[in-house]
Amino acid sequence: MEEEWIPKTKLGKLVKEGKITSIDEILDHGWKIKESEIIDKLLPNLKTEIILIGQAKGKFGGGKRIIRKQVQKKTAEGNKPSFIVIAIAGNENGYIGMGVGKARETVPAREKAIKNAKMNIIKIKRGCGSWECACGEPHSIPFKITGRSGSVRLVFKPAPKGLGLVVSNEGKKIFKLAGIKDIWSRSFGSTDTRVNYVKACFDALKKLSTTKTMPGFNKFSGSIEGEIN
Repeated sequence: MEEEWIPKTKLGKLVKEGKITSIDEILDHGWKIKESEIIDKLLPNLKTEIILIGQAKGKFGGGKRIIRKQVQKKTAEGNKPSFIVIAIAGNENGYIGMGVGKARETVPAREKAIKNAKMNIIKIKRGCGSWECACGEPHSIPFKITGRSGSVRLVFKPAPKGLGLVVSNEGKKIFKLAGIKDIWSRSFGSTDTRVNYVKACFDALKKLSTTKTMPGFNKFSGSIEGEIN
């Protein structure tokens, strides 16, 4: 049996009392979300995915990908290991969030990552900016975007309907939860560093709503923002 949510912030209390009923009201005002339960209340159909950022040891240096990456901190008492986990949360309809969790054990790190992903939810634009398609439906992105993190630079371009997601397997998790079905991509830098790759993807997605466009462009490209399922 789940415990009843007792809000600790003013925003949480307003949501619990029903005075705020839309996630858009929070995002449009730029209010900081400090309780993941706010998202659970306003976006009940949210789905989560864990990104495979680590690699288990195997023969001849190989090994399968795993959800955690181990790091160590040097102290006077010796090395203290901990684990990092990255989670993605989205409703497959224009709302997406990314969170990083760090703890001494995998399970707490995973729970922190999911909570942080919910609290970092953003609303993105989708559309059909491909000259090969021009169907006006929000299956792709409305224009070319670039994301950066560390040495990684990612370029995403609108793709025609039916092409699919031309990105890495972990990138597919992100764009699927964002509600994007078709996209072209190019990558530069150390993309094997999964942490920077995921952060670069999220950086690009944020630019979909912050990039200014010419009057009438949204209608031309069929651009829409996130919708609640």
